[in-house]
Amino acid sequence: MQFPESWLRTFVDPKLTTDELSHALTMAGLEVESLRPAAPPTSKIVVGRVQEVVKHPDADKLNVCQVDAGTGATLNIVCGAPNVAPGIKVPVALVGAELPPVEEGGAPFLIKLSKLRGVESQGMLCSARELKLSEDHSGLLILPEDAEIGQDIRQTLNLDDAIFEIKLTPNKADCLSVFGIARETAAITGAPLHPLAIEPVPVSLDETLPVKIAAPELCGRFSGRVIRGVNARANTPQWMVERLERSGQRSISALVDISNYVMLELGRPSHVFDLDKIHGGIEVRWGRRGETLKLLNGNTVELDETVGVIADDRHIESLAGIMGGDSTAVSLDTTNVYLEAAFWWPDSIRGRARKYNFSTDAAHRFERGVDYATTVEHIERITRLIIDICGGKAGPVDDQAVNLPKREPVTMRVARAQRIIGVPVAADEIAQIFARLGLAFDFDGDVFAVTPPPYRFDLEIEEDLIEEVARIHGFEKIPARPPVAANEMRATNETHRSIHAIRHALAARDYAETVNFSFVDEAWERDFAGNDNPVRLLNPIASQMSVMRTTLIGSLVNVLRHNLNRRADRVRVFEAGRVFLRAPTSPAGELSVEGYEQPKRIGALAYGPVAEEQWGLPTRHVDFFDLKGDVEALFAPRVARFVKAEHPALHPGRSARIEIDGRAVGWIGELHPRWMQQYDLPHAPIVFEIDAEALMQRALPTTTEVSKFPPVRRDIAVVVDQQVEVQALIDEMQRALEESGSKLVQRVALFDEFRAKSSTSGGLAPHEKSLAFRVTLQDTGGTLQDETVDAVVKTLVDRLARVHGARLRG
Repeated sequence: MQFPESWLRTFVDPKLTTDELSHALTMAGLEVESLRPAAPPTSKIVVGRVQEVVKHPDADKLNVCQVDAGTGATLNIVCGAPNVAPGIKVPVALVGAELPPVEEGGAPFLIKLSKLRGVESQGMLCSARELKLSEDHSGLLILPEDAEIGQDIRQTLNLDDAIFEIKLTPNKADCLSVFGIARETAAITGAPLHPLAIEPVPVSLDETLPVKIAAPELCGRFSGRVIRGVNARANTPQWMVERLERSGQRSISALVDISNYVMLELGRPSHVFDLDKIHGGIEVRWGRRGETLKLLNGNTVELDETVGVIADDRHIESLAGIMGGDSTAVSLDTTNVYLEAAFWWPDSIRGRARKYNFSTDAAHRFERGVDYATTVEHIERITRLIIDICGGKAGPVDDQAVNLPKREPVTMRVARAQRIIGVPVAADEIAQIFARLGLAFDFDGDVFAVTPPPYRFDLEIEEDLIEEVARIHGFEKIPARPPVAANEMRATNETHRSIHAIRHALAARDYAETVNFSFVDEAWERDFAGNDNPVRLLNPIASQMSVMRTTLIGSLVNVLRHNLNRRADRVRVFEAGRVFLRAPTSPAGELSVEGYEQPKRIGALAYGPVAEEQWGLPTRHVDFFDLKGDVEALFAPRVARFVKAEHPALHPGRSARIEIDGRAVGWIGELHPRWMQQYDLPHAPIVFEIDAEALMQRALPTTTEVSKFPPVRRDIAVVVDQQVEVQALIDEMQRALEESGSKLVQRVALFDEFRAKSSTSGGLAPHEKSLAFRVTLQDTGGTLQDETVDAVVKTLVDRLARVHGARLRG
């Protein structure tokens, strides 16, 4: 919300400086995002009158002007503006004047005594663009006739007026107008509020336009008035143009400017129809599938039954509460108008403008809630401005109220307010705060019952009233005290670690944390999760963020691409975030939605060299086994199994399913070559994604006796079919040891694999491979004897031979 301070002070004028007022608004919840003067700094620019204009002797497009600038001598100034004429008053930049820089950040433009085509020029006549007041450079800025000659232009045009830009929270729709801000300012500062004195306009016509409200759930109140004989070519008054421009609105034409002005002034979006373009009466209803409407912005939109419209007997005239149609738009030839002001239910407007990929000031207000009690009053205000500026005769106001909100009292307990705010705000002070805010209330014992006014759609529960009390009482008055709580030792669950511990563990392994939206591109779900039916958002914030993710891989790949586009060559990132899965049997809860599960997962991605480039290590790219080691470290002391399997996002031969205690908990692997090509990745990143709950569970360490006797190591080389997996052999050896009851074997590890390059090499058949295992044995009771070690090794070899057809390699 942007507005000039001078406009605000016509409604309320607290005895505060501009900076003090800005601070007071910010501390009351109306954050002043920026504060700047109406125009950049200037010097030595004054009001002057053009006394004489003659053609330049050597230039067809230049004129030589005699100008009275209040300096005591007539100035000779060469000017090329097409609208220069004797008798007008314009800004005159004297010799030595400084104008705003031509380009932002540049040096000020200095006016010097100069010659233009041989004629001396003692200054410059200025346009609005040269003063940075607007983009209009079609001619000189014509000043009012009552402007004092020689007066500094900053004083004449009030260029030191401060422009406030306030960042409003979505609940403060009542502050989307200058009067709304003034109402809050009066409550915050205690200064008196001076509302507009709106008197009914005398009725000169006995004419109304038939209106039918066919959808009360769309439009609760509709007020309209016929005005005939207006002059649409009338000039918008300079004071109105100035306020509009300083509020970020461009002046268009008198009728449009008046509608925009009252919207900024009172927060009431309205619409002015060309009465002669309306066929018969009008109907307020829901749209119908197949209908179309060409809007004022030139777009043609397709309608359906979820969008409200205003229609006449032949055509759709307007998108209800959002934007008018092109067919009934006013023009400079308009002479008769129909003025409309309505109350549209917020739920019937919310999200409709975004559906068509645009936003309007009207939709921004109506979808948050606009005062439903003042439609007639605001019609009178707009009518008065139209008649005063454009002339015309007005008919009676046709007002239909068919479905207005019922404002039930909201209760607030004094004791609860004091407990939430943290300071003892007395009931008398609370009553004064509600009175300053214009809130009608009853007080009974310890409870206030507040009836929200029609312009406050944000007061619905007790906490809303407590917030009002806190901000008007003053957040600065609430002392910052540390919380007080009992100093109690809490039991620690050693079998469970927090998600923060996992994040720290990943950071310690050289991964940087990234945070991404849970809303993702639908293509990511197809590519990285094989999901053709994702959870879709009803109201996405962007078209490329239209579904909820079921995997973190897409987000991590997007982060990788972002970094590669900025010339990063080594990327290691992780994310701890939720995914969203359909689960018909999942019940609703405080933090869950029925029919959906929201598990948290840990995902990580590594790309590029294993380590930063250095002299001590050869450069090689990260591979599957580097990340496998990271995953094993995260699970330790629990041991994860990696089972060969395929995943839509991963390379079919270089991916694995991660299992703990026989349960699948995640995936690890190299990104599929198809997605490398599609997402323009020079090398394959390695990724893993694991259920956070599986990582958060951990086994308690157990104590074992440390042997004093030396270990014994034996190597076993066996030949098996190439289809036999190494893990299957290790599992079989583990089962053999468990069945025999032997506790001597401390570790079995694969240290070599050999495959024949030809049919005769190494004594292996083409379908065979040789695997070498190192078995480490140790006893806590004494030194192991060869007979004992040989018996254990024989048990292992026999088991592998019987189950997998293995034979010792010769």
